[in-house]
Amino acid sequence: MGFLTGKTAIITGAGYAVLSNGKCGSIGYGIATAYAKEGANLVITGRNVEKLNKAKEEIERLYGVKVLALQADISAGSNNEETALMVVNETIKQFGRIDVLINNAQASASGVTIQDHTTAQFDLAMYSGLYATFYYMKACYPYLKETKGSIINFASGAGLFGNYGQCSYAAAKEGIRGLSRVAATEWAKDGINTNVICPLAWTSQLENFEKAYPEAFKANVKMPPAGHFGDPETEIGRVCVQLANPDFKYLNGETLTLEGGMGLRP
Repeated sequence: MGFLTGKTAIITGAGYAVLSNGKCGSIGYGIATAYAKEGANLVITGRNVEKLNKAKEEIERLYGVKVLALQADISAGSNNEETALMVVNETIKQFGRIDVLINNAQASASGVTIQDHTTAQFDLAMYSGLYATFYYMKACYPYLKETKGSIINFASGAGLFGNYGQCSYAAAKEGIRGLSRVAATEWAKDGINTNVICPLAWTSQLENFEKAYPEAFKANVKMPPAGHFGDPETEIGRVCVQLANPDFKYLNGETLTLEGGMGLRP
């Protein structure tokens, strides 16, 4: 029996992705794998139905947990609040409870300067990241209050350090950090723990970027001080498992910076 047996987690942006060596290749899928190994029932969302269904098949086959895969796209011009409510309603219909909400999904136009950024590109980052986090938090709140659950949101060093060419991404991620701190203040009395992780993981996207544009990769992607990039499952995923522990004594609302998977610091 795993640590999270009987609990239900919603993980956004958790479609199937693997590296060339067969290991987990995205943060969302890595978190889903870590949670499945602890026995949690999972609700995974994303835009790509094929990747969602593949993730569901693999996780159910390997770990024997139940996975609900739902296509959900928070974007400009859509009824986004209804999308988030649909996911939450389907979760309750299937599992009857929500213990953890993990807002991982994010799209953006990286490498585009502020001057060259379009409104559509800015909207892409803000809706898929900040607005999605806002709508899912609102929709999940009544159920997290019942279970004294956890919210785990994802920000980024792009906002913390002002990465070149990532203005909309950085803005969305800093918005998520601010929103999370307010939630930590307002919802602590309800027993809801809210935290933010700012990770740097080795993913299939980074792997493909390095192969396709080696010079750009060298110029823009810096090795963490620990000497390696975080592993989506065994390091970042395990941090998310730890943050779902109601006895975890980390300060509610703090930002966790994962330095290559070697540790946490506010």
